[in-house]
Amino acid sequence: MTLTMNREETGALPNPLGIAGIEFVEYATARPQAFGQVLQMLGFVPVARHRSREVTLYRQGGMNVIVNAHGPAAAAGDAEVPEVPRIAALAFRVRDAGAAYRRALEHGAWAVPVNVEPMELHIPAIHGVGASRIYFVDRWQEFSIYDVDFVPIPTVDARPQPLAGLRWFGVVQYVGNERTEDWIEFYRELLGFEPIRPEQAFGILPKGRVLASPCGSFYLQLVEPEPGILDVEDDEQMVRVAFGTPDVLAAVSLLGARGIEFHESPQLRTDARGALTKPLLGGVLFELVQVKE
Repeated sequence: MTLTMNREETGALPNPLGIAGIEFVEYATARPQAFGQVLQMLGFVPVARHRSREVTLYRQGGMNVIVNAHGPAAAAGDAEVPEVPRIAALAFRVRDAGAAYRRALEHGAWAVPVNVEPMELHIPAIHGVGASRIYFVDRWQEFSIYDVDFVPIPTVDARPQPLAGLRWFGVVQYVGNERTEDWIEFYRELLGFEPIRPEQAFGILPKGRVLASPCGSFYLQLVEPEPGILDVEDDEQMVRVAFGTPDVLAAVSLLGARGIEFHESPQLRTDARGALTKPLLGGVLFELVQVKE
């Protein structure tokens, strides 16, 4: 995702679900400790552990990442938990989780049966791309979902400050051949996303179509295979998250000192607009995008 723009340029988008940002991104992995080390290099801190599952909550600033290694459930429907960490779910902050869930179903979403243990919260979810899930969360201010399901890690600051002003910027999704319009309609009809003008998108990875969330605080980028080069029908998935930062080069320097390496080649170089990490743990990528303060 490579977009630098004043968020006010998106205008007032309809917001039928009352979306107010990303609450968490969930990764499924059979290597939770190794992936946790990567997250800590990126500035995330483990702040809580699930009461009954092999799940850990990492946080920096307003960003939450859930690392789920709890059996088949962590793979969002797969038979086994994946070795390479994979995005299994997105959770959106909304005004009313129940109302958002019902409206999404009324507009064609597929419900995800949620199996909760005693003393656990029921968080409504719909099916996303591939085997992923989209959750609706309305407990994110005075009280949060983590107050019920997670136990804080002692002596750890529950609100660690972000490195280099990092914040959620968006998620990149790979789609099948000639499937972009189908996914635009999915996100528009169910969630209220709208494509931005093509001339607003620029940077080191300009391919695909960028959709603005109805709250204007984050984006989705849809990328098809190269025409005539790769025929993709079933391999649709969320492939990476993008962090916004006011100073990409400063963030690259800071993260580089913590052990994160960035992709450099004649075709793709770090610059003030953005940067892409080298693959981590066999294939995990993260992106940096310049945003205005």
